[in-house]
Amino acid sequence: MSTILIVIIILAIAFDYINGFHDAANSIATIVSTKVLTPFQAVIWAAFFNFVAFFIFSDHAVANTVAKTVHEDVVSGHNGMIIILSGLVAAICWNLLTWWYGIPSSSSHTLIGGFAGAAIAAAGFGSIDTTMIMKTVLFIVLAPFIGMFISMFITIVTMQKNFWLKVAIITVLVGACVLFIPFKKEFERWALLGLGIVFILTYFYNYVKGESAIRTQNMYKKLQLVSSAVFSIGHGGSDAQKVMGIITVALVAGGKIENLSQMPDWVPLACYAAIGIGTMSGGWKIIKTMGTKITKVTPLEGVCAETAGAITLFTAANLGAPVSTTHTITGAIIGVGATKRLSAVRWGVTINLVWAWILTIPVSGLLAAVVYYILRAVIPQS
Repeated sequence: MSTILIVIIILAIAFDYINGFHDAANSIATIVSTKVLTPFQAVIWAAFFNFVAFFIFSDHAVANTVAKTVHEDVVSGHNGMIIILSGLVAAICWNLLTWWYGIPSSSSHTLIGGFAGAAIAAAGFGSIDTTMIMKTVLFIVLAPFIGMFISMFITIVTMQKNFWLKVAIITVLVGACVLFIPFKKEFERWALLGLGIVFILTYFYNYVKGESAIRTQNMYKKLQLVSSAVFSIGHGGSDAQKVMGIITVALVAGGKIENLSQMPDWVPLACYAAIGIGTMSGGWKIIKTMGTKITKVTPLEGVCAETAGAITLFTAANLGAPVSTTHTITGAIIGVGATKRLSAVRWGVTINLVWAWILTIPVSGLLAAVVYYILRAVIPQS
């Protein structure tokens, strides 16, 4: 392998590690803030299920979307390796900067913005696939709203006093999804059915035992272990794939493989391992923002937010959309807060987060362009 290709692979895996501790808060913020697990227990729990995603997300649809952000002839051209390297360096810098200040920005959009920005600097706007970019931009807007509305719906249903009405709503909704949604993997159909059964059994247990505040809280604390695990699987499956796409593009540009479909097996294994290890390193500054500053979250609301976030991530992965786990869980947390009253959400904090989301892609792109011009000047051209 060429030196620059080795550097790209090392930096890409390093980015996945940084992504893990930068986005650890996404998986564990609610479960830590509700004191279901200690921070140390929570990161171990989340990291394990980040890696479990390796055995579930096998079609790599999101990786293909990221890889195709820039046209293949551009990354396979004379400056292709420098473009990829510049995008990675910019993405790492922005991720570390936002982590330092405790801003839950999107690692996914940072990487895509950096990759696209370096390509534009090298070959103009025609070098990027606008369809892929627009899909990403569309889900910047959609993901938090989808997470928010799903979490509001689940919270409202769960807080219903009428047991039979709750069961009827969940049964009809899950049944319709299982029967009519064309899932790419049969596992997802059974997982959704299982999730519905878990909620129904939870309602039934609460109904039989009597809905006292303490019993309900203890029950949802246990259920939050399940919801956070499912969300962590979605987090791992969504975020690890972005770097898989970048490494595969680099291997194509370096002449090691002919096309994206020939991704070596070690690439997903390394990426899932890196994001899991990164999650174990934690991200306490962002956890504080996600778990306490947006709204106060109870165990019941934590279950609803994490379940909504997981459903959104799995849906987006099926569509090959590189969504942000940060945007998704933030929207879900806002949703559970808004079901109590709109004033329960600290909108000042939320507006600051939205500005960070809006700026992530353009700032990463500009930073990558600067890095590209510097590397273009210092790296000898063959």
